[in-house]
Amino acid sequence: MTNTLSTKLLLVDDDLKLCRLICSYLEPMGYSVSTAHNGTEGLAMALAGEYDAMILDVMLPQLDGFEVLKRLRAHSNLPVLMLTGLGDEADRIVGLEIGADDYLPKTFSTRELLARLRAVIRRSRITMAFKKEERDAAVTVGELRVDPETHEASVNGNAVGLTAVEFDLLLSLARAAGRVKTRERLLLEVAERDFEAFDRSIDVHISSIRKKLGDDPKAPRYVQTIRGVGYMMLKPGTAAE
Repeated sequence: MTNTLSTKLLLVDDDLKLCRLICSYLEPMGYSVSTAHNGTEGLAMALAGEYDAMILDVMLPQLDGFEVLKRLRAHSNLPVLMLTGLGDEADRIVGLEIGADDYLPKTFSTRELLARLRAVIRRSRITMAFKKEERDAAVTVGELRVDPETHEASVNGNAVGLTAVEFDLLLSLARAAGRVKTRERLLLEVAERDFEAFDRSIDVHISSIRKKLGDDPKAPRYVQTIRGVGYMMLKPGTAAE
């Protein structure tokens, strides 16, 4: 019976004998291995499931491994170890350039596969932990401080009472200080709902945020309107245009 705490792998390869070999080696090591035998099925499983890593063959029916990886990377950072029966260096370079985390010829030993797999998963977990730390870190822009961990905002040490949506909007703008955020992007990031192309509710929220920050829209210190586009958090010392 598979341990629910097993590391979950997706193996995509049309070589059934090799799949059985990999499964029989990895499963006693604590890996739960799901398999797919063509590119279309493998991509669908990768996008729908929750896996710790993917072992992906290059030569696959329906969609080859390169195409699977290319489409996967448009939606997911799932760690991918590519397998190939080809010894051409150009193929390895292509795989790495479009997002493979590592590359292994099919002449591999099971011990080498395990070592590379562990390294790929370990690097991914370190990266994810670092990104989480970044997401949880407080953001300071001049006298403004926005703390996602405590869900609090303050100006010069004085707390600013914001609604949940207002807080998320302010955090999004503060993290991107100096860069323009479109209304559509802000709505996608904080509202989590469908919206019309000309939905102006975002303007109402921004207006409320400005009042609470004591920000003058005609001479803003924090949130500048970019006419016809969206909004931008001004960096300290930057004059509004």
